[in-house]
Amino acid sequence: MLRALIFDVDGTLAETEDLHRQAFNRAFGTLGLPWRWEPPLYADLLEVMGGKERLLHYIETFHPDEAAALRGRMPEIHDLKTRLYGDLVESGALGLRPGIARLMAEARAEGVKLAVATTTSRPNVDRLIQVNFPEGEGPFDVIASGDEAARKKPAPDIFELALRRLGVAASEAVAFEDSAAGIRSALDAGLPVIATRSRYTERHRLDGAFSAVSDLGEPVSPHHHIGGLAWPGGVVTLTALKEWHARREEAAA
Repeated sequence: MLRALIFDVDGTLAETEDLHRQAFNRAFGTLGLPWRWEPPLYADLLEVMGGKERLLHYIETFHPDEAAALRGRMPEIHDLKTRLYGDLVESGALGLRPGIARLMAEARAEGVKLAVATTTSRPNVDRLIQVNFPEGEGPFDVIASGDEAARKKPAPDIFELALRRLGVAASEAVAFEDSAAGIRSALDAGLPVIATRSRYTERHRLDGAFSAVSDLGEPVSPHHHIGGLAWPGGVVTLTALKEWHARREEAAA
């Protein structure tokens, strides 16, 4: 039976990536660094998974002569960026993507576990949850984030960690991702994947996802079907997910 739903964060739960870009730029300005990441450059930098890794890649690629000195400033830069990102989230600049809150509520009502598997740092996840679920206890049974896994996506480590903490098999869960690296990570952990396009992954191939859609959809605002399994009414519901999962298990038996 379907026992858990596992979500990526950046681009999947919410369109966070441009806020991350803005926070990096504010950190650079505050610290007197003459850098500015415009959207096209940031789209390229997102090929590197993880904010710290992305920053290191930028330094070594664009400022190799200063790399030795700048590496020592990385903790300062990234810590400030994380605080500034949190401020942007708390300002109300970020909501959940279509269908996320609805599907999570359906899962919680029926006892299906919820988890996060992300390369972003834990404070970023916590701020997003606090703003969008202000009623108190967060909706997730498990959060696997940031530096908790030895290897970033596309390695499967973070999804494997989430599965262990949930206590469920990969065959009992479904992953939600928006990027090629994230899809690869989930597939290599043995998870079936639903892919949703986001602003910064429009050019990504979504190979391997059993269903690719613009977002999870709402009854009054259905999603756009991209490929693979199509959902009734253009909405990914828990009922439809359970029906798909049951058919999958029957076919595998």
